[in-house]
Amino acid sequence: MNTIEKTDRYHFPTYKRFKVSFVKGEGVYLFDEEGKRYVDFLAGIAVCCLGHSHPRIKEAIADQAGKLMHISNLFYNPVQADLVEKLSLISFKGRVFLCNSGAEANEGAIKLARKYHSERGSQRWKILTFEKSFHGRTLATISATGQEKVKKGFYPMVDGFIHVPFGDLDAVEWVLEKDGAIAAILVEPLQGEGGINVPPHGFLEGLRELSNRFGVLLMLDEVQTGMGRTGKFFAYQHFGVEPDVMTLAKGLGGGFPIGAVLAKDQVAEVMGPGSHASTFGGNPLACRVALEVIKIIEEEDLLGRVKEMGDYTLGAFSKLRENYPKDILDVRGKGLLVGVEFSFDAGELVEYLLSSRMVTNAIGNVLRLTPPFYIEKDHIDILVEEVEGFLKERRFGKAP
Repeated sequence: MNTIEKTDRYHFPTYKRFKVSFVKGEGVYLFDEEGKRYVDFLAGIAVCCLGHSHPRIKEAIADQAGKLMHISNLFYNPVQADLVEKLSLISFKGRVFLCNSGAEANEGAIKLARKYHSERGSQRWKILTFEKSFHGRTLATISATGQEKVKKGFYPMVDGFIHVPFGDLDAVEWVLEKDGAIAAILVEPLQGEGGINVPPHGFLEGLRELSNRFGVLLMLDEVQTGMGRTGKFFAYQHFGVEPDVMTLAKGLGGGFPIGAVLAKDQVAEVMGPGSHASTFGGNPLACRVALEVIKIIEEEDLLGRVKEMGDYTLGAFSKLRENYPKDILDVRGKGLLVGVEFSFDAGELVEYLLSSRMVTNAIGNVLRLTPPFYIEKDHIDILVEEVEGFLKERRFGKAP
């Protein structure tokens, strides 16, 4: 059996895979088993922010693997100490719990919200989240997610999650006034899996004000938006607000599995010994990689590059939209988190682009672009040309 046959035979059928098997990556490129080169505009779904096989990441992994990979959190770990300090300093100077994934980080945030209020003698335990949100694939995080498609077949959901329309401050205020059991608001600064939805002006600022007024925690899911993806280390920094709790993963390890929950001191202090744990979380190898990712972003001023390339991408597709207003309904995003909304299922376009050796992703009728930070203008120009080629063929009945 070849790779595709083995995977289809022995793997849980949880993914609808493309018939391509990648065996190597270098920078913004991926290579399949036949040696064909593809431009990666997806980066493992906003994970490989520094591209593939970055020499400094390879060196960090090899060096740390030769020293120490795992010891458990029963002992002090100097590499972990350096990472939690760094994450605190570049964010809101709180405390950090390290884990392995975004879903695990959000689970930790949900537990933290309940524990925070319980320690204060409060009966608050519910979490307010938003329609079209996505927070993970565990039972609690799909319960938190505001998309019915991820819940199908897994009912009953975990109780205690209330969903309101994204961007609707009046709806949030109404729930907080009517339900005194709300412990926290959990929100993505920009929705990723929901279709790259940018909040309306003043939304996050309004959530901060409502959280303060009603005594609930503001928890930001920055699993997809964090670690420079939007042009700042964390998306909340665009809006002049600070969360009480923030979750990270994806780009934090640049391709190596690691997640984190950050919380302000007065919130984090309620989690005493035995209240939460992670066997693999914060292991020396993952921490070493995450530290190197942060160093590279800082030393190479990649935040500035993300903003520049993001603005260029948004501009290029906005210009294309002017010529195809019936096909392209919207172009939105921030930094290198870009969504292009079409009047048809974008899956057709993703297949077309893959045949042209460009790796992208569709969320319904939205083309999602989350390329490595090293993507070049030439790559973006070629992508736009290919999209236009698809639209021309589709108009004359040649494309699917």
